Amino acid sequence: MADEIKDRAELAKEYNASQIQVLEGLEAVRKRPGMYIGSTSSEGLHHLVWEIVDNSIDEALAGFADEINVVIEEDNSITVIDNGRGIPVDVQAKTGRSAVETVFTILHAGGKFGGGGYKVSGGLHGVGSSVVNALSKDLDVYVYKQGKIYHQSYARGKVMNDLEVTGETDRQGTTVHFTPDPEIFKETVAFDYEKLATRIRELAFLNRGLKITIEDKRAEEETKSVYHYEGGIKSYVEFLNQNKTVLYDEPIYLEDEQEGISVEVSLQHTDGYHSNLMSFANNIHTYEGGTHEAGFKTALTRVVNDYARKNKLMKENEDKLSGDDVREGLTVVVSIKHPDPQFEGQTKTKLGNSEARTITDRLFSTHFERFLMENPQIAKKIVEKGMLASKARLAAKRAREVTRKKSGLEISNLPGKLADCSSKDPEISELFIVEGDSAGGSAKQGRSRLFQAILPIRGKILNVEKASLDKILSNEEIRSLFTAMGTGFGEEFDVSKARYHKLVIMTDADVDGAHIRTLLLTLFYRYMRPVVEAGYVYIAQPPLYQVRQGKKSVYLDSDEELDQYLLEIPKSPKPVVQRYKGLGEMDAEQLWETTMNPENRRMLQVTVDDAIVADQVFDMLMGDRVEPRREFIESNAKYVQNLDV
Repeated sequence: MADEIKDRAELAKEYNASQIQVLEGLEAVRKRPGMYIGSTSSEGLHHLVWEIVDNSIDEALAGFADEINVVIEEDNSITVIDNGRGIPVDVQAKTGRSAVETVFTILHAGGKFGGGGYKVSGGLHGVGSSVVNALSKDLDVYVYKQGKIYHQSYARGKVMNDLEVTGETDRQGTTVHFTPDPEIFKETVAFDYEKLATRIRELAFLNRGLKITIEDKRAEEETKSVYHYEGGIKSYVEFLNQNKTVLYDEPIYLEDEQEGISVEVSLQHTDGYHSNLMSFANNIHTYEGGTHEAGFKTALTRVVNDYARKNKLMKENEDKLSGDDVREGLTVVVSIKHPDPQFEGQTKTKLGNSEARTITDRLFSTHFERFLMENPQIAKKIVEKGMLASKARLAAKRAREVTRKKSGLEISNLPGKLADCSSKDPEISELFIVEGDSAGGSAKQGRSRLFQAILPIRGKILNVEKASLDKILSNEEIRSLFTAMGTGFGEEFDVSKARYHKLVIMTDADVDGAHIRTLLLTLFYRYMRPVVEAGYVYIAQPPLYQVRQGKKSVYLDSDEELDQYLLEIPKSPKPVVQRYKGLGEMDAEQLWETTMNPENRRMLQVTVDDAIVADQVFDMLMGDRVEPRREFIESNAKYVQNLDV
């Protein structure tokens, strides 16, 4: 024991200051890039662009820039150009280096930390330029200021030359060109044009009058998009509702400012049943909501109820409209600009400033009350829409209570429908939703009873895009599905209670099968969206052909695979080709072997990369308006393969 204590003492002496590593400059960023940009995957790669674009947006917010250009160069590098004031070029007193060099080489250096450079800024961290520099193979900055062009180069964060004047100019602004470092971004250094364009379009909507272009020079034919909206978030709501039937012609737009916090809200009701509320703080999409969103919701519910009571649109003995009632069919964008935003939540996309709740509530209430008083016809439509939603909600509540009394919401009370698995572990359990009794029978016989459950559905389920909540809950197939999943429904929905972590849609490869699949996906997206976001939803991919030759059987997925296979095999004995038009044509063994066996099967996982696009696609495919659907089908029919009509 004494020797052991002595050894420890010797080791303690050796642990001294020389063993404490100090990462200087931008070394820390290169050592731990995930701490600064989230990850080094595709998401982190695109984050580099936003850090530079955010700086240009800040110039626009401050009123000094009205145009930003983003270019994906042929070599997959990025150029961002703005016509703002240009980064200061004079010497920064604390560092003794130019302000440009300071911004690009020192963390937390910039004009966003109370020095008077910006009243409001967009970025989350204020480390943008230096982090991008650290994670780039090379970076060049050009400042156009006071009639001169200033230039400085960097390589992996290190300064290659002093800031120098390289020419004269009559323009003003900043240009940053950078090449992501493949040593850091090992997964990919290829930028996704659509991903960049979607966010740039959003930024243009959120900054009224700002013109942002994005150009892709990598393809043979260059792609360029220009985004410029004088209507700002009002134009955004029009864009979101472009394929929907609206209750009044123009979105309502309200704006005001108090205590340095500006609040913009634009809203418009549609005849649909789903709300689409998007909130932003300093251009950052607050997916998890926050105080500004809560302030808006509270104010909207209170003002609509007060107006309905004062104007005798609602009887005294009637219950108040709930928040869900007044938001049914509503598309709304809430955007605030805050001088000191505090973000919280799992992904730092939830606004936490308590004063934002009060100010958003107060400003929106004042202006919305005035709007309703001045526009009684629109006000009446909004109240009537809420009252219809309230009646449907109460009817749905009654339907839920009746369902509970009848079944107790127990799986054992679904005889003949659900063939459950024996496992009680959701992580390994799978629920196959199978079209038709025939395929359902084969699936029940062929499955692994340990972890695979089968729920056959008959015919086409209800199109929830066009149905009220009470009608949805009265649909037997939908009720069975929610009961089987164990997640509850509507306000009671809880994804953590899901009994299966794989929810597999298994339908025929024909028009009816595709329609049923779309109806189910619409249901999942609208009423079980957390299940989709958790990655639990899959689409089975049964083969299209079986080729038997002697005792050998091969399954193929497309006409191309079939043609290629038939060219490669000997001509004798003569191969027998079977085309599967439906799952019911497979016996239990074939269905297991091709579509259900985890060792052989292929499944598509359903994800929601862009909620806005997903919302518009479901509305267009399943909504009431025919023309947008016809245009979509005509444009995309050429891409459809292997679909029996």
